Amino acid sequence: MIVFASAATILTAMEFVDFVLSQLPRTPSLVLEVGCGEGQLALALAANGHNVTAIDPVAPEGPIFQRVTLEEFEPPDRFDAVVASRSLHHVPDVDLALEKIAQLAPLLIIEEFAWDRLDERTATWYLAHLDGPSTSLQQCLREWQDEHAGLHGYETLRLALDHGFRECFFAWGAYLHRYPKVQASREDEQAAIEVDVINAVAFRYVGTRR
Repeated sequence: MIVFASAATILTAMEFVDFVLSQLPRTPSLVLEVGCGEGQLALALAANGHNVTAIDPVAPEGPIFQRVTLEEFEPPDRFDAVVASRSLHHVPDVDLALEKIAQLAPLLIIEEFAWDRLDERTATWYLAHLDGPSTSLQQCLREWQDEHAGLHGYETLRLALDHGFRECFFAWGAYLHRYPKVQASREDEQAAIEVDVINAVAFRYVGTRR
């Protein structure tokens, strides 16, 4: 069942697999995961009774996995839903990718990384919670930009999503606490987001095909 929420909503601590399970239209659903990485999400969805195909150029071995890019993928059937976890900002052409996804399934469920929303105040919070060698704010911002150069930012992702899908759910959420040397919990980061001390740099989105 699709949950509706406003853009101001902040993500709960619900793990992404639980979030996806809450959004799928039925059990079993035919699910395609784009950019599956090591396959944890795909395996968890399959373990919960769904028929999963998971694609990635470096996908693991296994019957539900295919080592192929989205551009090269030609399935015999369509899917009930496409799922992507922090992979769309990496695809070469996000507009073409979302056009293809819209052809493959009526429902899109994603968790994404809005790396370009790390501004000075967010970087200041990040540095204050970083357990490691000290660095200046400007150096941190330069290194962050260099590390993520060439990846799609939030506005690019948002425009492409709006072109192909109608939003059913959107929520900002925490991400920086995932970095290995950050000494802050998800709850710490969420609290800072809620009182507008920092920008959220992650979001979840559910949309239906236009």
